[in-house]
Amino acid sequence: MTTTSAEAALSPASKPIRSVSTGEAESVRARMGRRLQHGGWFVAPFLVLFALFVIWPILRGVWLSFTDANISGVDAHFVGWDNYREAVHDPLVWDSLGHSAYFTLLVVPCLAFLAFLMAMLAHHIERAKWLWRLCFFAPFLLPSTVAGNLWQWLFNPGTGMVNHVLGIDTPWLTDKSTAMLAIVICTLWWTVGFSFLLYLAALQSIPDHLYEAAKLDGANAWHRMLHITLPMMRTITGLVIALQILASLQVFDQAVVINDFSPGPEESTRTFVQYTLQEGFTSYRVGYASAISIIFFVIIASVALGRMWLLRKREEGVR
Repeated sequence: MTTTSAEAALSPASKPIRSVSTGEAESVRARMGRRLQHGGWFVAPFLVLFALFVIWPILRGVWLSFTDANISGVDAHFVGWDNYREAVHDPLVWDSLGHSAYFTLLVVPCLAFLAFLMAMLAHHIERAKWLWRLCFFAPFLLPSTVAGNLWQWLFNPGTGMVNHVLGIDTPWLTDKSTAMLAIVICTLWWTVGFSFLLYLAALQSIPDHLYEAAKLDGANAWHRMLHITLPMMRTITGLVIALQILASLQVFDQAVVINDFSPGPEESTRTFVQYTLQEGFTSYRVGYASAISIIFFVIIASVALGRMWLLRKREEGVR
């Protein structure tokens, strides 16, 4: 009798709680459904274009990488992993990947350092700030072909301004030892404006009271930079480095324009993207070029995911 009465006493109280929780869940689901129903129409155009120009080309490229398709797209036969095996044992693939990696190692540290210095100058200068910012950012607005042709003329050994100003006679674009350096200089001048803008925005977001408190404590300019500016810029520096690594690994435009669409002296400036296009549109081996591009996609995705993993680990360490 005692157990039965206890169950009878508890059951009426439990039923309203269950009905309320179920009703709340249904209400939440209904609200989410209405939001998705109305918001889906705004997202639908983007999803259609994303699927049409990103998802479908990726899937199509993956399929072609397992075939011996040519540029005409007819008579393609399934060859399995043959293209990937050939790519792994192709010395030109590794040479071009090495050139892209070497270019990245040269560009990324120099670009981050120059962008930070330019941002510090534009942030602390008192007169004509808009002019300095415009001059630093303006080259980034130029098309890649304009930047490549401009520096091709500047590096000309006979009529170029670089040799004339420096008083030297260096064959920048025809010597294996300086061809990649010329592309690096062109890239730094052309793309540093974007990283400069990121650094400048980060500098302007640092509260002034931190510097004022440091001054009251007797900290000089070097100590303020070392203990305030650099720690506050750590996140944006990581972002700049990650973006520039991804962009530098995909270098193509300025490299081919500055060398008149050639792989450079002794093929010393042929990048991974350039070799992929060469195999696809010059040798007409679309299947093999697709396999190379998929390998490169995996490399780029690994770098991006590695950056995200390191960022998450650092945030967890801070917490």
